[in-house]
Amino acid sequence: MWGQPPLGRATFVQVIGDVTAVRPVPAQAMVRVMLRPVHAPNLPAVVRVNIADADVPTGLGEGARLRFRVRLMPPAPPSVPGGYDFAARAYFQGIGATGKALKPIEIVIPSTAAPPLRARLFGHILEQVDGPAEGIAAALATGDQGAIPEADAEAMRRSGLAHLLSISGLHVTALIGAVIFLLMRVMALSQRAALGWPLMLIAAAGGALAGIGYTLLTGAEVPTVRSCVAALLVLGGLAMGRDAVTLRLVATGALVVLLLWPEALVGPSFQMSFAAVTALVALAEHPRFRAFAAVRDEGVIRKTGRLLVVTLATGIAVELVLMPIALFHFHKAGLLGAFANLIAIPLTTFVVMPLEALALVLDVVGLGAPFWWLTQQALNLLLLLAHGVAASPMATLLAPTMGMGLFGITIVGLLWCLLWRTGWRWLGLAPVLIGVAVTFTAAPPDILITGDGRHVAVRTGKGMAILRDRAGDYVRDVLSESAGYDGELAAIAALPETRCSQDMCAMRMKDGKGRDWRLLFTRSNVLIDRSSFAGDCAAADIVVSDRGLPRWCRPRWMKVDRRSLARTGGLSMILAKGEVHTVHRAGDAHPWVARQTRRTWRDQPESFKAQSHRPQL
Repeated sequence: MWGQPPLGRATFVQVIGDVTAVRPVPAQAMVRVMLRPVHAPNLPAVVRVNIADADVPTGLGEGARLRFRVRLMPPAPPSVPGGYDFAARAYFQGIGATGKALKPIEIVIPSTAAPPLRARLFGHILEQVDGPAEGIAAALATGDQGAIPEADAEAMRRSGLAHLLSISGLHVTALIGAVIFLLMRVMALSQRAALGWPLMLIAAAGGALAGIGYTLLTGAEVPTVRSCVAALLVLGGLAMGRDAVTLRLVATGALVVLLLWPEALVGPSFQMSFAAVTALVALAEHPRFRAFAAVRDEGVIRKTGRLLVVTLATGIAVELVLMPIALFHFHKAGLLGAFANLIAIPLTTFVVMPLEALALVLDVVGLGAPFWWLTQQALNLLLLLAHGVAASPMATLLAPTMGMGLFGITIVGLLWCLLWRTGWRWLGLAPVLIGVAVTFTAAPPDILITGDGRHVAVRTGKGMAILRDRAGDYVRDVLSESAGYDGELAAIAALPETRCSQDMCAMRMKDGKGRDWRLLFTRSNVLIDRSSFAGDCAAADIVVSDRGLPRWCRPRWMKVDRRSLARTGGLSMILAKGEVHTVHRAGDAHPWVARQTRRTWRDQPESFKAQSHRPQL
């Protein structure tokens, strides 16, 4: 079995399990634990549970055995069509169920193993750096982003600086370059070494070992492995006196990653990482760009200006190449990232990372405190830049969900542009431009319904509105991004075209063709009298509820309730076209889709106890 099949349905159990990994998430005040249930044949082989910081028992660590109560859930599928599919990712990570452990959490067998080096380094950095900068500092050294507050992480994403948090080419290259520079300088101090040793070859070997160690330390994620493989190929090419920065380098890195993790091909990390590098190499191979960027004897001002133009050009090229991939996976693309990176990349490469590395080295003798303070100030400047750029209304561009077929056509055109070296390459612009244009001009969904039926977003003449106005930021972000709407979600109950009681909301809306639609939503678990509810159902075009509705509730067009959502998952509707898109498709045989046991549902009793005032349609 390649992955871990999911739990069939939610279940409340007492679990006894052996801990295989512990990951603190300070930004969310919890610890994430992977464990293998013991003597539990009905549970998946590996489950992931969250433990609140206040409930973490003494002795928790790898090898410990825990006992606790938990409500285990199958890994969550996308909330709405086009959303993030954690179920697919969890399958390949070997996670069969997730949940939050309930206290008391007992240690049956305490851990005797020392925390891994990565965890110790993570904790050490958090002790040395204060404030929001601590999460960024820990991420740069370990690749673990668990200490970054969501507000800062969102600012980094909107400003186009999120790539600095994922250990990739920038970090690996900076580390290997620094190691080679230091080894060359140290060895050159010896006359014998300088005259008789192959200094560059030795330094390159030391840089390669440092790159491999850094990759393993930071978790060997796809961008890091790609960067490490590319760096090793470049070092090998330099050692043989050949130009190693070619598209063959990118292809070799992709081949290595796909041999180890073939499922990475469909993930945004692989696609964005390799697309960015391919764009950089293709641009570097272009004769005119190479001639412009070549080193020459000129003044400091002209050299600095040329460097800024080259950096800006590469940033714009990367932003343009990543745009269709970002639109497909995240429904938004950055616009100002190239300009923000003009400051952020030099700041991170030449200030933050050297200072942090120096602080870590000097901590061995207890002298790192001044350099940690300098690191913190530099990171605060980076965060100030991120928040400043993210606050601009032009920071990101949102669009509705891009279809799979349209995305495929766009990527084929993109690869055509990047891989050809002659004038034929420009033929690929046609499918790229068509794909992006169709995405931005496509009709956005009028109604979005999450898979549990609790949250509904409706497009109005003034924006988007949500049924439950107390919904959290995560739900609001998912609904906004899937609808291609970059604004605050209003409350449906506050709209003039809506009539709401404590338990129900009735709403009139117009679609893109001007047709009137009548919508009815339930928003509580209170039973409603059949004599009134049946009439409301019959008068409505669409009824949405997070509970099972009786058969006699028959709207004119569609009934969406707990039973139908169990089959379809979340929904999006474009009313003018009569289109309904679902998360699950009939006959979907993907192994990460939870197969629920069939239940026999009964109609609601004839007499609902009326405990609310019904709204008037």
